[in-house]
Amino acid sequence: MKLALHWQILIAIILAVVIGSTTTEETTLLGVSLHAVFDFLGTLFMNALLMIIVPLIMASIICGMANIGDSANLGRLGGKTLGFYLLSSLLAILTGLLLVNIIHPGDPMLSAPVSQEQVAASVEKVAGRSSADIIEIFIRMVPPNIVQAAADGQMLGLIFFSLLFGFFITRLEADQQKLLLGFWQSVQQVMLMITMLIMKFAPLGVFGLVAKTLSETGLSVFVTLGWFVLTVVLALFVHMFVTMALLLKIAGVSPVRHYRAMREALLTAFSTASSAATLPLTLKTVEDAGVSNSKASFVLPLGATVNMDGTALYECVAAMFIAQVYGLDLTIATQFTIVTIALLTSIGVAGIPAASLVAITIILAAVGLPVEGIGLLLVTDRLLDMLRTAVNVFGDSCAAVIIARSEGETLYSNTAESGKTASAPRH
Repeated sequence: MKLALHWQILIAIILAVVIGSTTTEETTLLGVSLHAVFDFLGTLFMNALLMIIVPLIMASIICGMANIGDSANLGRLGGKTLGFYLLSSLLAILTGLLLVNIIHPGDPMLSAPVSQEQVAASVEKVAGRSSADIIEIFIRMVPPNIVQAAADGQMLGLIFFSLLFGFFITRLEADQQKLLLGFWQSVQQVMLMITMLIMKFAPLGVFGLVAKTLSETGLSVFVTLGWFVLTVVLALFVHMFVTMALLLKIAGVSPVRHYRAMREALLTAFSTASSAATLPLTLKTVEDAGVSNSKASFVLPLGATVNMDGTALYECVAAMFIAQVYGLDLTIATQFTIVTIALLTSIGVAGIPAASLVAITIILAAVGLPVEGIGLLLVTDRLLDMLRTAVNVFGDSCAAVIIARSEGETLYSNTAESGKTASAPRH
């Protein structure tokens, strides 16, 4: 097709909204379930993206570490990365806190539009979870079996191993170093080629994912919980288009160029609701923008695992919303507690099942609210998850370009700006 890929994906999303919101799980066409067709297209696309994550992450991080050089450079880059992620997450949470206090979406009292069975199922998911789960992040960093960790999708363990592997490549003899680094650079090139092949089918996969979600939930949920949805969407919008734009501007990066460059990655993140699944495209996008492979392959995989701006914001708004529904007037000290826990859980709980529910449960326990309050969030969770994932991915990309700019790299060259695809990532 002559249309650019991001326009194809946008058209697919619009068609999916129209078709998905007018069909249900029981709708059939010529005896075939439309929901099953949506599920097939979406699942195939997601599986294709997930298929390449492990080799791409390993190759990217190993090449990046080997190109960073000495431990002094690594320490500086690591400090900048973690510092930016903490700052952006904190700003996201404070944005959500401000708007939820202004709009007060929990007033007047709302009734949860979900069945008791759904509430019970959600409570069961988080049974036994507590703030102790944050400590598990350190255990997951050092898996006993790296092959099993890769098979199970334990990204923290995979990242830690790849960081060590890449770092000690630089300690090898010159001929051994050249041979091993050349192998991993070739793997990375092949993975990026496969990524571009998969993205040619992105409009079909995006259509299936979005249409399936809307055929299950419909658009009526926005009426029932309209003020809550409005608060979350507005807070995400402010963080992405005001806060992050200011940070980009301060760092000397053009926000307009960066938004334009990230179009395809953001649309993919929205439709897949997965930072990890979008990682291959995010890596390619920021490298095309001029970020060196050594910076991008260190910052982005780490961000896809631990940096969750949109999720942290959502956790804060959701906890405050439930408190308002239950008529609890929270003090400044209690709200500060929510901010602190949301910041910690957005990092420490990200890698476990039902991560958002676990984080919100921890917050509810801290302010003395019943865990059943999460029943209010179930109906809109999937659609809001798509939005906050896009914000998560955008936050990671901002970290990559801002850190690269601070390291003296030139971004958005004429080749990248004109939309041409770079033939190879920068090293």
